[in-house]
Amino acid sequence: MRSPFVRRRAANGEGGDSHEKSGHDVVITVVTGDKRGAGTDCKVFIILHDDQGRSSKSLRLHNRMTTNCRGQTSTFKRSTEIPDLQSVSMLEFWLEKFGMGAAWFAEKFIVEVVSTGVKSVFPVLRWVRPSATHSILTVNDCLLPQHVPDSLRAQRMTDLGMKKAVYKYICHVEGGPAQIENLPSDEKFSEEYYWNFATEKVKLLAQTNFIQWTTSKWNTLEDLKRVFKQSLGEPECIDVWKEDWWFGLQRIQGVNPQVISLCKKIPDNFDVTEDTVKGLLGDMSLAEALEKNKIFICNLEITDGLSCKEPRELASPMALFHLNKDDKLMPVAIQLKQRKGSDNPVYTPKDPPNTWLVAKMFYNNAEAQHHQALTHLGYTHLLMEGVVICTHRNLSPSHPLFKLMAPHFLFLLAINTRGLEKLVSPGGWVDNCMTQGVKGIFELMRRGFDRWRFDREGQVEKELEARGVLDKNILPYYPYRDDAIPLYNAIKKYVTTVVSHHYDTPEKLSGDWELRWWREELVKPRNMNGVGLQNVPGTKEGFSSVEEVIDVVTVIISTCSLGHAAANFQQYEQYGFVPNYPGILMCDVPTEKKNYTEKDIMNILPDMKMTLSIMVITKLLSSRGTNSLGNFEMQYLYDPVGVQAAEEFQKDLKRLSLDMKRRNIDRQWKFEWLDPEIVPNSISV
Repeated sequence: MRSPFVRRRAANGEGGDSHEKSGHDVVITVVTGDKRGAGTDCKVFIILHDDQGRSSKSLRLHNRMTTNCRGQTSTFKRSTEIPDLQSVSMLEFWLEKFGMGAAWFAEKFIVEVVSTGVKSVFPVLRWVRPSATHSILTVNDCLLPQHVPDSLRAQRMTDLGMKKAVYKYICHVEGGPAQIENLPSDEKFSEEYYWNFATEKVKLLAQTNFIQWTTSKWNTLEDLKRVFKQSLGEPECIDVWKEDWWFGLQRIQGVNPQVISLCKKIPDNFDVTEDTVKGLLGDMSLAEALEKNKIFICNLEITDGLSCKEPRELASPMALFHLNKDDKLMPVAIQLKQRKGSDNPVYTPKDPPNTWLVAKMFYNNAEAQHHQALTHLGYTHLLMEGVVICTHRNLSPSHPLFKLMAPHFLFLLAINTRGLEKLVSPGGWVDNCMTQGVKGIFELMRRGFDRWRFDREGQVEKELEARGVLDKNILPYYPYRDDAIPLYNAIKKYVTTVVSHHYDTPEKLSGDWELRWWREELVKPRNMNGVGLQNVPGTKEGFSSVEEVIDVVTVIISTCSLGHAAANFQQYEQYGFVPNYPGILMCDVPTEKKNYTEKDIMNILPDMKMTLSIMVITKLLSSRGTNSLGNFEMQYLYDPVGVQAAEEFQKDLKRLSLDMKRRNIDRQWKFEWLDPEIVPNSISV
């Protein structure tokens, strides 16, 4: 639309683009975003308005890309010719085509009135193109849709319509997650970030270049260990990976700490009896240990019958653990398939050492598939991709909730698009270096998405409670739980402050049609152009309370930050030394208790060339991308309550970081992955 103020100014003889020759009464700061091609060579004009309805003439700022290129801040002194100007309450701007580089990614305008010192911030944070239509901004640009002035409402609706045309859903796999059809230009990596990401892989490969990587098998474990000392560094597990106490620690502070559950009854298909674990439970019988909450289980039945890349076979194991008198979680039994039978023995620490070791390796191999398909890729990257698309389609960039969540969406669509293209595609890394391959990973995702519930898996404490491990009296040592809960609560406190401020009356909640559209599309089935989230609070009419909105936004931000951090950043530590957490094993699941030699074990492991690929990719995936949580790359919230909430959030995170560092001093094994200094704002790796 054209500005509602243009006709009046023309009648008064205002306009033009000449620079002021007399004094100036405002200082205008313009910030261009840090995006590739963000600068413009268009003519840029603005008009300023005060709260008395008075308008400046049109003020020309610049017309060359060289004066306002990407990431640059430019300052202009101008005269509004508004008598006794106190402050600026509204800004409209437009571009007039001048050269080849038309589109401009404007981050914000800051207008300071010289006589009063009052500064007004007008966030833009979007691409702007030459148009006869003027973009109109209010101070801080943070309004619920029902509070938008009538003169701006059509512009807001038009902007959302344009977003829906760009952010479109597609399901690449039937029954799979909702993803972006085509990556919008707004979502592409910044030039600096993309360069760092690409060069890091080259650097890692260079560190291994002097080693002869062939398709030969490893001769001994010592040969394999020696490679790490000479190249990418030794994962800390390299000397303890065979130990039972380490296998127990992997369940509570490894990359997949959300599988272990309290066991009150041995499953009927798990062939464990009193005799099976006799002598492994201290002075307790199995019945006593179950009664006293000392038995825990990891049951990966979700992988049962999974079709993997031929001719590979995947276990669907169950593993039983005993919490001993030292509160250490010790494995006592592993069954590698779901059905009892003579070809499916139960392995225990009483078996020959290498027999038991191979059983643990096959368990970890199955859990690695679960970790990559669900805990990591499925329940963070791809689940949140649908949420990001939905948010852009239904919440205006001026909406308070969009601004609250936007820092946690940075580069998510870009990394997903690139990751699927390079890693999760036929012939890609997953296909070559994981037992399940691409066929299996998407099938496992389908199964997992059918089970994921917003009010269970989405919320940290409820997810822990569902597995019976929330209570510290039940499982005293659980680093993931003990760090995730306070971090989740810090995020919820921050979200609560912002959301409660903007919805301080029931009418504001019920009157927000963009929020209603957003929730509707979050729960709409994926085959009907929705995200398909299950058990999102609220009804068909929308959210029923502010608390429901707080819960939903908290889950989204925590999934993009702590959820991804817990699943991602120690991948090299777990996967890098392949025997410790093998993504692939080169033989079928054992059907008998064979006494393996070291040579047998080496033959089970991938060859040298595949080992290199696993080392480099997991090292790359373990690198951090965006800033630490709370240290936002781009500021979206400028209203006083939002600014204060962000500052308090940063203080809370600093306190949490200190607490976690202190806890690590006394832990059995370092767990730093949920330290707010380690956790990034978004999923960008």
